[in-house]
Amino acid sequence: MPSLFRFLFVTAMLASITFAGLYVLATRFEPEQQTISKPVPDVKIKRPQ
Repeated sequence: MPSLFRFLFVTAMLASITFAGLYVLATRFEPEQQTISKPVPDVKIKRPQ
């Protein structure tokens, strides 16, 4: 039974470190916003007259 508790503790610690790292990456490092425009093939836009 103690080995089960040790396994669960280690697994919980690894999961908490992973989630904490993801949280820090999501909140501290914002990507630069860029405008991207690509033509869509086979789509014709009607221009107003």
